[in-house]
Amino acid sequence: MIKTRLFITILLMGCSNFLFAQAWGGGADNNDLSFGFSFSYLQSSFKIIKQPNWQEPFFDTELNQYATSKLTSISSKPLPGFAVGFLTRYRLTDHLEVRATPSLVFADRAVSYTYVNPDQDVTKSVQTTTVDFPLQLKLKSDRIKNIRAYLVGGLKYSGAIGSKKNEANTAPTERLLRNIKGYSSYEAGFGFDIYFEYFKLSPEIKLTNSLGNMLLSESTPYATPISRLSLHTFTFSLFFE
Repeated sequence: MIKTRLFITILLMGCSNFLFAQAWGGGADNNDLSFGFSFSYLQSSFKIIKQPNWQEPFFDTELNQYATSKLTSISSKPLPGFAVGFLTRYRLTDHLEVRATPSLVFADRAVSYTYVNPDQDVTKSVQTTTVDFPLQLKLKSDRIKNIRAYLVGGLKYSGAIGSKKNEANTAPTERLLRNIKGYSSYEAGFGFDIYFEYFKLSPEIKLTNSLGNMLLSESTPYATPISRLSLHTFTFSLFFE
């Protein structure tokens, strides 16, 4: 019991020293311009707007026959991914800054199709690697010793690299569901700047929604039933500055 109390006392003293010690941060906020890097975990899913006749079987004009049975559902579940990036920050005022966080993103997206004939049920992955170019405003609270809260929001342009194509001689049910190569998004989130002796750590949570239609319209069993695809992403990031 005495050892447990001693451990708790030492732990509380350590936390107290961190929160109320001298102003740390490695000079991250002392300059108007500073740089850093980030690691992110994300989950992405599609919001799907279907065509009015989305349940109809897909008729392949080349083979002159139906390639699928009737659809019963189209859905998309969140899939994980990760990103690595850089940070460039410019201070406008003590509580407002603009930042750019270009990142390389590795993430899978998927759409699941179920049919009257269950043997035709399939999940189509949209494998993409993108380069993201966000531009954001960061609104910061007053600093209380070694921590402060902030809100962040802005716009982002994403460009896909290494996307696959549908070959002309591929069977209809083997064709890919594809997205456009470049698209824009808006994003908003919040986080905390935590100041250590030689650097600043900023854990951040952000939600991102794409603008416009991400579907690449093609005559396939998987693109034809869909009118519009929008991408929704949840991101947890750690920024080091």
